[in-house]
Amino acid sequence: MTRDLTALTIAEARDHLRAGDITATDLTAACLTAIEGAGALNAFVHHTPEIAEEHARIADQRLRQGNAPDMCGIPIGIKDLFCTHGVASQAGSRILEGFRPEYESTVTQNLFDAGAVMLGKLNMDEFAMGSSNETSVYGPAVNPWKVDDRALTPGGSSGGSAAAVAADLCLAATGTDTGGSIRQPAAFVGITGLKPTYGRCSRWGIVAFASSLDQAGPMTKDVRDCAIMLKAMAGHDPKDSTSADLPVPDFEAMLSGDIRGKTIGIPREYRMDGMPDEIEALWAHGRAMLQDAGAKIVDISLPHTKYALPAYYVIAPAEASSNLARYDGVRYGRRAKLAQGDGITEMYEKTRAEGFGPEVRRRIMVGTYVLSAGFYDAYYNRARKVRALIRKDFEDVFAQGVDAILTPATPSAAFGLGEMASADPVQMYLNDVFTVTVNLAGLPGVAVPAGLDGKGLPLGLQLIGRPWEEGDLLNTAYALERAAGFVSKPAKWW
Repeated sequence: MTRDLTALTIAEARDHLRAGDITATDLTAACLTAIEGAGALNAFVHHTPEIAEEHARIADQRLRQGNAPDMCGIPIGIKDLFCTHGVASQAGSRILEGFRPEYESTVTQNLFDAGAVMLGKLNMDEFAMGSSNETSVYGPAVNPWKVDDRALTPGGSSGGSAAAVAADLCLAATGTDTGGSIRQPAAFVGITGLKPTYGRCSRWGIVAFASSLDQAGPMTKDVRDCAIMLKAMAGHDPKDSTSADLPVPDFEAMLSGDIRGKTIGIPREYRMDGMPDEIEALWAHGRAMLQDAGAKIVDISLPHTKYALPAYYVIAPAEASSNLARYDGVRYGRRAKLAQGDGITEMYEKTRAEGFGPEVRRRIMVGTYVLSAGFYDAYYNRARKVRALIRKDFEDVFAQGVDAILTPATPSAAFGLGEMASADPVQMYLNDVFTVTVNLAGLPGVAVPAGLDGKGLPLGLQLIGRPWEEGDLLNTAYALERAAGFVSKPAKWW
């Protein structure tokens, strides 16, 4: 083969591996070389070349024996939020320095059982709290796309995953999505990112941010790869009480691209004040592309959308304040140095003050406040009621025969690193305006690259599907992908 091995999709690599044109060892070596030359992107933060080479060797044995799974021999990156046995798993935080789990997350175990090759751990916002990868203890990952020599964000929290896939450092990566953390970075770098239905992938072994919202998903070069990778990641897990005991379909086999007779809803509430003309135009173009493919386009209403962002930023910090109470320096991770006479209370205070960054501290304090006596009903309980109304909005629309909903993925293209680092964190939170409703309702959503803005940066569209209908959603995304014909890649300046 003359083509750069790292530029292959999962589907292409799978076919070449099975045909014997390439080996998993060769493919892995090409990715490791690409990672070594891409330090400027700061995408990989823990390198595991020895593990990668061993995984590749075993994959080659399975391939020679025949009947290897689709992911066998495919080199991938793992977001630092996933616990990986014996490998640093810090969730982008100082407080988990030195933590090497004695166990493997269910999702990564599923992938490795399917023969996937782990290249290393990927950068992310601290505890997945952020939309720009700027809260990471490792420093920000950098978007491989560039304008006027400005360093751009790859989005967050799965910024390292997005950057690595877009820059061809790995063939795919795991991400997690609590309020848009797969879909927003995917849109910012021109790749495909899927947030499955809540419960489709196990949360066991994933460092928790907001337990009722977190969901793992694939970040890949195209829709077909999302389908292949999701099949390997998903499945019922008795160790996770929220994991759905449902069969995992062959999502790839459902990709016909035929969406004739499907009904696509366009929610009027997603037309935000001040929406850039380029986003509006891309949305209209997406609508036209789906209509030309045979879908019926209807206007719909999701009336409680305007309350989604405030409800999310009550519920998510509340759950985070509870989840992050376990990080205290006692059993694992960083422990602050104590002065003579300090007791356990001082140890807790100093360790958490040193270990958590400003954004995590902010969200812990907000979460603790909304759960406190006197404010629980006014904030947290009310947000839960709003969440139920948002879920009901989607249920009503799907009951009317709508198969999927088309929206923008982000309110803008990727912005410069440091541009949003203002005194007002709400400006950063507004990046989640099109994505948080999907998490609040527990629905599947996928971001598909659909065009470039006037500066040549990627823009994405989002499709939202019915619960547990990832196959149907991915098929609609496949039709949109084919119509959009997005093939642009960033210049390799790094």
